[in-house]
Order: sequence, then structure tokens, then C-alpha cells
Amino acid sequence: MAARFRGKVAVVTGGARGIGAAIAARLGREGARVVVFDIDGEAGEERVEMLRAEGVDALFVQGDVAREADVVRCVNAAVEAFGRLDVLVNNAGIGFSGRPIFEQMLEEWERVIAVNLTGPYLFAKHAAKVMAERGGGVIVNIASTRVLQSEPNTEPYSASKGGLLALTHALAVSLAPYRIRVVAVSPGW
Repeated sequence: MAARFRGKVAVVTGGARGIGAAIAARLGREGARVVVFDIDGEAGEERVEMLRAEGVDALFVQGDVAREADVVRCVNAAVEAFGRLDVLVNNAGIGFSGRPIFEQMLEEWERVIAVNLTGPYLFAKHAAKVMAERGGGVIVNIASTRVLQSEPNTEPYSASKGGLLALTHALAVSLAPYRIRVVAVSPGW
């Protein structure tokens, strides 16, 4: 396989399972050194061990994307361990129980927005500073087709992913002068 990412360092949020784990594995197979960031410590450690078994230089950082101190700790760990940060994949996300809006609790709304929208904002904020100092990079936000084709009772999730697309557009124009590309991918089914 081509080593398109040889010499690059990538942070993948929500990288312990699912789409994030697949992204981390692919980046690693293509030569990147990978930092897996996840709230689940056990799953994160297991994922990094699997990556290392495949010959990937990998590091795990446990934390919550919605906590700025955890985000800063992750970005700093990437730079301390590998000397740089080239790629950020904002993959961490949570769904919602699917109850009608009149049964939804404000705390549930706030948590979905915190993880799915505030988390990518915080990671972009701190990763972009490092990328700008080193001449550029790439930020990939994992959005959702839910933005365009909602299902009933998914208001928090749909709103968070719609906001993520708007954030992606704003970041793309704001960070272009720093040679930082910002894109979104919207997986469907």
C-alpha cells in the first residue's frame, strides 16, 4: 500500500471503535503516526495495541472532546511524542435516544451538542494553532447525511451535525491563509 502519510502525524477523535478505528488503521497503514483520542480508556488502549501490532507508531490519549483541558492535553501529547501534528480527524460523536422533542431533556441536547459540535470546534482551535506554526495541515470533520434527510426524533443529532457542516465551511475560509484545508465527510447508510 502507498505510504501517502509517511512522516505525518494524525489525531483521530473517537478512534477506539467504529469509523474512527477504521480511519486510524488506514492512516497507520499509509504511514502516519497515529494518536487515538477516546473517552473509553480500555477500548482506546486495545486499539493502540492493535495498531502497534500492525507496525503503526501509535499513542492513546484518554479524554472527552467537550473538555478543553483534555483537548489541549491531546494536542500537546501528539506534539511531544511525534514533534508535529498534520492531520486532525474530528470523528467522535454520539447519537440520541430518539424520543419525541416534548420528552427530550435539555441535558441530553446539551451533551450531544457538546460532543458533536463543541468538541470539533475545540480540537480545530488547538490543532490549527500547531498546524499554522508548522506551515499547514488538514482537518476532516465527520458529519452525517442526517443533515439533509432527518429521521423523526433526532433533533439534537441533526442540529449538531448541521452545525458541524457550517463550522467546516467557516473554518475552511478562515484557515485557508494558513495552508490548512478543512473538509467534511458525511457518511450515510
